[in-house]
Amino acid sequence: MKARDFDPSKLDVEALAKAGETLDGVWPVADLERLAASAVAGAATGEVSWQVQGEHRPMRGGQPQVWLHLKADTRVMLECQRCLQPVPVEVNAARSFLFVQGENAAAELDADSEDDVLALTRALDLKGLVEDELLLELPLVPRHEICPEPLQVAAEESAEVEEKPNPFAVLASLKRGGLPN
Repeated sequence: MKARDFDPSKLDVEALAKAGETLDGVWPVADLERLAASAVAGAATGEVSWQVQGEHRPMRGGQPQVWLHLKADTRVMLECQRCLQPVPVEVNAARSFLFVQGENAAAELDADSEDDVLALTRALDLKGLVEDELLLELPLVPRHEICPEPLQVAAEESAEVEEKPNPFAVLASLKRGGLPN
């Protein structure tokens, strides 16, 4: 029996789960527009490797549950928030999703469950789901452990700081000489 071909752009999650199949592949980072936009300008290179596995989990006294287990990895060049230079960041996503019938059931279960619950569709855009999970794994404040070059303060700014009089010097002179009449 020939294994069924599954299309990642229109993935039938229920059929994948029933078959217990695993899909994997590689996409260029540039094909994931929102992820590529997060990268330093001109640095949206590299690849996203991904894997999904469907699972049809039997439930005692009820319908089997449909699960999708996702793993995705990539490396993205982000801007260091300390030195403003590019910093390579490894991004790894690993998440399992429970699929249920209908948006209302998904919203209800998602609020009460620690598991990620999504509505079951016949045509899931796997690329969009992978991109969403990778975006959620990006650091809020990317930075080097030790910046290669410290941020240079402009010479004009440092000279300007030195020329400002100390406001407390005026108070000290008043204290020594007393208050003028």
